Amino acid sequence: MTHHTVVLPRRTVATDTLAWFRFGRIGERTIITNDVGEWELLSDPEFSDLLAGRIDDEHPRFAVLQAKGFLQKDLDIDGLATRLRRKKRFLGQGPHLGIIITTLRCNQHCTYCHASRTEMDRVDTDMSMETAKKVVDHLMKTPSPYLNIEFQGGEPTINFEVLKFIVEYSREKNRYEQKRLEHSLVTNMTTMDVPKAEWLLANNVMICTSLDGPPVVHDVNRPWKKGGGAYVDVLKWVQYFNRRYIELGRDPRLWHVDALMTTTRATLDHWQEVIDLYVELGIRNIHLRPLNPFGFAMSTWKRVGYTPEEYLEFYERCLNYILELNQRGVEIAEGTASILLMKMLTADDPNFVDIRSPVGSGTGQLAYMYDGSIHASDEGRMIASMGDDLFVLGNVDDTTFEQAANHPTVKAIAVASYLDALPMCSDCWNAPFCGVRPLHNYMLQGDLFGQRPSTPKCKEYMGVARMLLSRLGDDVDGSVERIFRRWTINRPRDPEEGLDANQDVGDAPEQTTAPIRPGRGTLPIVEQ
Repeated sequence: MTHHTVVLPRRTVATDTLAWFRFGRIGERTIITNDVGEWELLSDPEFSDLLAGRIDDEHPRFAVLQAKGFLQKDLDIDGLATRLRRKKRFLGQGPHLGIIITTLRCNQHCTYCHASRTEMDRVDTDMSMETAKKVVDHLMKTPSPYLNIEFQGGEPTINFEVLKFIVEYSREKNRYEQKRLEHSLVTNMTTMDVPKAEWLLANNVMICTSLDGPPVVHDVNRPWKKGGGAYVDVLKWVQYFNRRYIELGRDPRLWHVDALMTTTRATLDHWQEVIDLYVELGIRNIHLRPLNPFGFAMSTWKRVGYTPEEYLEFYERCLNYILELNQRGVEIAEGTASILLMKMLTADDPNFVDIRSPVGSGTGQLAYMYDGSIHASDEGRMIASMGDDLFVLGNVDDTTFEQAANHPTVKAIAVASYLDALPMCSDCWNAPFCGVRPLHNYMLQGDLFGQRPSTPKCKEYMGVARMLLSRLGDDVDGSVERIFRRWTINRPRDPEEGLDANQDVGDAPEQTTAPIRPGRGTLPIVEQ
């Protein structure tokens, strides 16, 4: 993916009429964007008029360009500052996502495992109750008013008693901390049973599982050690939880199992089957995710990997099909698109820790290993498992929360992901919607900063943003924008807010979505 620059003679630019903006090309049009996330697609004559100062009160484009802050005439500086403050209100709030690794043990041998799991007999990789208490005490010191504790592994349910303790103890502490506290579990479902499921339901622990597609994909990507796969188990428990949510009177548009899929080479030829499976199961969000350069994925890349260009071709086929399904009345949203669209179409930034400036590693999330070691992010603990401790911030035994949050590594990551100060990013039209992944750069190029235009993440986010904006630009009747705006609606899951006693599931309000991956983005906080 190359960056296109429009070059015009200096004498044609009437700088005294223009407010500040970035620009680039999308197809045959010029895209202009500003810091508050406003954007507009202009034809070549319109862009020339803008630069030459010919867009006055009589020009057909004047009203929209003036309202969005692209013209100096009657520019509302205070209003733009207020909007920018709203977009960046996550700055300084502190980590809102705490990832806790209850164990590294896992009963699957996924071809792309990012977590460097251990065998089932490695009980030495289980978190102890003593360490769990210290982790909760440490994490609850975050100044963030919202906190999601996310359980990962290995397979976190293997150490279920510690998981239960963390939920119960953190809620007890929260009687005094008074945060909006939530819990989510990332599980492969293979050790689930009815007692565990009912405890999770009763305690409002949000469930996220891995579902890569039909057996031809899922069981190839996520096999048992002796062959075969867990597809049947995953389907069984997805259906169990979703049925129980309805039986408990909860709105299924908000209360349902979230699922993650990881794209491997096996997925590329079965993209439509993957989406159809999610629709069949009633999963309203599908988060298309490329492989990450961590763990076993690095050693198996030749077998399971692909180029960024191949991934974008796959993504565009999926996006077109998902749009087609929505136009037929089938409600399903795509995760990466939803995150970028919230930045493009609303006054808010979803504060999704992986796609923001600066990135959330250390400032939006912390990860706690089974031994109490503190890591800048989930990816940081994966890198540590590969033998590199650069992103280890200390241990709960001897490191305070303030020391971890102010660690030099956290500051370096923030500097390396602050788009306004990065060459090639600071003047890129996609900056208001993008985010840099320094830990990816470190793994692929040996440098936190990296050569960003050549990185897979830059190509991915640039490619997806182009697809979304070009479809909005071609949206003559507004039908695409109506679909996209539904994807940006984000209501919190409130266990007290279910369906009315006389309301049928099919009568629930128009699509509203819970977070694509629980806890990865903060819930909107309306400023008074």
